Amino acid sequence: MKRFTNILCVITPGVDSKPALERAVTLAENNQAKLVVVAVVERIKAGIGLPAGGPVSDDLQAAVIRTRESELAALLQPYHERVDLQDKILVGTPFLEIIREVLRSGHDLVIKTAEKPDWQRRLFGSDDMHLLRKCPCPVWLMRSEEKPNYRRILAAVDFDAWPDEGQEEATNRLILELASSLALSDFAELHVVHAWVPIAESAMRVFGSDLSEDAIAANVERERRERQARLERFVGRLREWIGEETYGYLSPQIHLRQGSARKEIPALAGEIGADLVVMGTVARTGIPGFIIGNTAEAILSQIDCSVLAVKPEGFTTPVTVED
Repeated sequence: MKRFTNILCVITPGVDSKPALERAVTLAENNQAKLVVVAVVERIKAGIGLPAGGPVSDDLQAAVIRTRESELAALLQPYHERVDLQDKILVGTPFLEIIREVLRSGHDLVIKTAEKPDWQRRLFGSDDMHLLRKCPCPVWLMRSEEKPNYRRILAAVDFDAWPDEGQEEATNRLILELASSLALSDFAELHVVHAWVPIAESAMRVFGSDLSEDAIAANVERERRERQARLERFVGRLREWIGEETYGYLSPQIHLRQGSARKEIPALAGEIGADLVVMGTVARTGIPGFIIGNTAEAILSQIDCSVLAVKPEGFTTPVTVED
């Protein structure tokens, strides 16, 4: 099963970050992992008539950093007895500095409380979406009112997103392993969903106008059965990864939803009351670094629970360590 070794927890200003911090500390304990906790301070720009990098702006920047250092130290004080952790203050644009810290230190997970929803009631703010698009390691975004333990976890797997079967297998396996590990640790229900749109139906209606509705329905049903069998075979492989007894205890519930993923996955998350959705963020454009596709972004804009988003193997972020 997936074990994290180098976790980065980001303290988000203006929201309660304790649930994310608690989760990061517990995960570090259970995995015997290194934990670094950071807060990001925006770089202070010179005011009108003041030179950039002058003594006034430098003094203001230093004062802000000292304040954040003091706040961070107070927040972390109760956790030093539980886990060996480090803290840092980063200066600059939040999502850029978080990704640069990941690149510099080789973090394999970022945990962060989501920004406050804007007037459109979207869960994730601009920095969060940048992280989901460009961070090279998994990103776990939590609600500020996060529960200490999840009750239901939804893993969304996709058999149509990648032309490379090896990449598809590795990404879907990572999604399922992460979701099952968390479900076991939280004594939560595990739900696995695959949403699909019948490939043949529209083609038959356009090019096979002589086919009856019964014939078209039979072809759609055949595809549904094939999808169901493939999903069950894939989830069944979890037995090999975690053992028969553990699999029996977990008893994952399988959902095959006919329809677009952008509609069916948020709908199912709402129906079962999911506390966390584990999913991939995938680019179909082939542009390096543009990892989040229209479907993934549409899903993320609709769900109102926490999300753990993973990247396919071989993803390269467009962000560099240097400006």
